[in-house]
Amino acid sequence: MAEIRAFRGLRFRTDTAGKIEELVCPPYDIISEEQRKNYLEKNPNNIIRLELPKGEQPYETAKATLEEWLDKGILKQDDKEAVYIYEEEFSVNQIHAKFKGCIVGVKLEEFSKGIVLPHEETLSKAKEDRFNLMKATNCNFSQIYSLYMDSEHSITDRLDRLSEGTPDIELTDHEDVTHRLWIVTDAKEIQQLCQDFADKKLYIADGHHRYETALNYRNYCHENGIGNGGENYVMMMLVDMEHPGLVVLPTHRLVRDLESFDKEKLLTACEEYFSVTEETDVQTAESKLKELYDEGKKAFAFYSGGESYHLLVLKDENVIAKLLPEKSKASQGLDVTVLHTLVLEKIFGIDAENMAKQINLTYTKLFEEAIESVRNGKAQCAFILNPTRVTEIRDVAAAGEKMPQKSTYFYPKLITGLVMNRLF
Repeated sequence: MAEIRAFRGLRFRTDTAGKIEELVCPPYDIISEEQRKNYLEKNPNNIIRLELPKGEQPYETAKATLEEWLDKGILKQDDKEAVYIYEEEFSVNQIHAKFKGCIVGVKLEEFSKGIVLPHEETLSKAKEDRFNLMKATNCNFSQIYSLYMDSEHSITDRLDRLSEGTPDIELTDHEDVTHRLWIVTDAKEIQQLCQDFADKKLYIADGHHRYETALNYRNYCHENGIGNGGENYVMMMLVDMEHPGLVVLPTHRLVRDLESFDKEKLLTACEEYFSVTEETDVQTAESKLKELYDEGKKAFAFYSGGESYHLLVLKDENVIAKLLPEKSKASQGLDVTVLHTLVLEKIFGIDAENMAKQINLTYTKLFEEAIESVRNGKAQCAFILNPTRVTEIRDVAAAGEKMPQKSTYFYPKLITGLVMNRLF
């Protein structure tokens, strides 16, 4: 099963580089160009220069920046191999929570082996970008986020014990998320932790592009006779799947630029599969959906402007099994499967390729942004969803299947720049 190991992390020297809160950033794929510039205005040593390089030759620029920072002591590799215990504490949707896991090196395995399992489809363009960056820098700048099953929660207990003291690094970011990092170098403790994972499977929560890229990079190194073994591993953050602090946010769907969009036609067509009721106040949509979520029902809120919205509740869950008999029960039961199959594809004609290219469909995790996008005309309508359950992610991955893109949004994202991994 999963093979993990400690590694000598590459970290900022704050006495040379500046304050740690000025050096880190969110994942590259959720940063706008304006945000990127703001990070660099605060501190030109921000990790964004490595993780999201710009210019005519961005990858060569990242390589040169990395070499410069190593020479100047802005970055320094830890003297000892370590496991990095990482905690995030945050508030969202009136919930205050925190979760803790460990950042380690994980041996790369093909998905077909069933040791590391994906749950979402990926886009080739993003993988090409990450591959070019890895080839140029031979480094992981951010962690892949994965989950594991541990019914006794013994690994979390171990991590809690090893992080009882003051963290080596602590900061609060612009979203008021507090990040803490403890560095564990005790060889015996590391060995025991590695043994704890010997019977575990890992389920990728966030970072599918980076994992597939790491596989391609490993193969590239082997084919070209480069590397010293480090290319066989990738940096990951591992968290107990049943950790009470895990929060998955919904990803709402925005429909745009349809030539034949007809609200009344849609609602009439939906009546074949859904109970359709009009609600007078769109601000109640999330709470209504939460009630149905707790009852185990499949439901969406459909909004096309004004103050009201329509609640769509699936009448018969067996309909998906009839339409998608080749899919597992886990995939058939997903809210996104129901919405995509019965509404987006069947009624609107937005097929999987259209969704992948985001021709008529875009996404947001923010309810207010979804509503505003319709009100300002950027979208013709919005479908408000409930979040995907973590157990559903596990079951789909275990069945060897993948969810549609943007089915999950784990919050908060892992911050980039606390620790990096030089592959060789």
